[in-house]
Amino acid sequence: MKYSVAFASEVDSWKWAARAEALGFHGAWFYDTQLLNPDVFICMALAAHETSRIRLGTGVLVPSNRIAPVTANAFASLNRIAPGRIDFGVGTGFTARRTMGQKAIGLARTRRYVEQVQALLRGEMVEWEDSDGPHKIRFLEPELDLINLEDDVPLWFSAFGPKAQALTAALGAGWLNFGATGVERSMNNMRTAWTSAGRRVEDLQANLFFLGAVLSGRPAEDEARLMAQAAPSTAVMFHNLADEVGAMGGANMSAGPFSNVLAEYMTTHDHYEPEDARYLENHKGHLIHLRPEETHITPELVKATTMSGTRDELVERLRGVRDAGYDQVTVQVVHGHEQALEEWAEVFAAV
Repeated sequence: MKYSVAFASEVDSWKWAARAEALGFHGAWFYDTQLLNPDVFICMALAAHETSRIRLGTGVLVPSNRIAPVTANAFASLNRIAPGRIDFGVGTGFTARRTMGQKAIGLARTRRYVEQVQALLRGEMVEWEDSDGPHKIRFLEPELDLINLEDDVPLWFSAFGPKAQALTAALGAGWLNFGATGVERSMNNMRTAWTSAGRRVEDLQANLFFLGAVLSGRPAEDEARLMAQAAPSTAVMFHNLADEVGAMGGANMSAGPFSNVLAEYMTTHDHYEPEDARYLENHKGHLIHLRPEETHITPELVKATTMSGTRDELVERLRGVRDAGYDQVTVQVVHGHEQALEEWAEVFAAV
């Protein structure tokens, strides 16, 4: 099983991508969240220039953020800096859309976008539509060697629901999953979608993203690690639920497994300003840090919802992930705690 690292993108992320490369990590994935993190392609370009072996991917790019020809141009440019080491991770949009008060985009639009980007990267002519109608576009002079269309840029799709998993299978893409619970059930669902599309199960590539903490067995130290390195993932669950019961969703979460804790958070959430844009406060610190008011997040809840445990506990859990069929796992390291790479490298080596 391959192991990789993910970053809430920073201009200094290249330093930790380089360290991950030295530690034997397979890949480094960079989040695409405008208005919160620096531009993903700028961060990846720095990492591409400062590394020589590790793969670099968008984890994940959101189609509405950039028009297809701009995205294709960015990938072709990265591919020129780091030939054959670039991965095209894409999804329908979570944080990058929610930070602007928008829902995820539709799967049909996403598919059209992905297929346009892929065709351009193959050097093909595509019909691309803007406000004044469709136009034929292609790279004009790839032979000048300013960009790289020769090396493949593999596609990875972030998919949680059955329709998104079916699209992953239809596209023949690698599958990106996120979370530390229910991973076997998710894999079974993805396998069903994959084989239903007429594909061989052994051709499915699956990558599980997670946050977590390698615990020492010393209570005070472990609580600090949980709250700094893993808790941002638990918080995002409630950021998502708050949107779904609020203006973006309207869902009823009163009977869910986290209903009591969610109710506690919603008391805080309902005081965010401006009232018509509470998402601006709701998504602060997303996968970076806990906010002071997020007191509903406890160490016990964090441990139950993230990939956290002692070295031996994590080795056992990750062997289970491997046996479930995932061939790659990706741990996101949190800003200011990148030294955890060393601990995770030891865990992965033991798996």
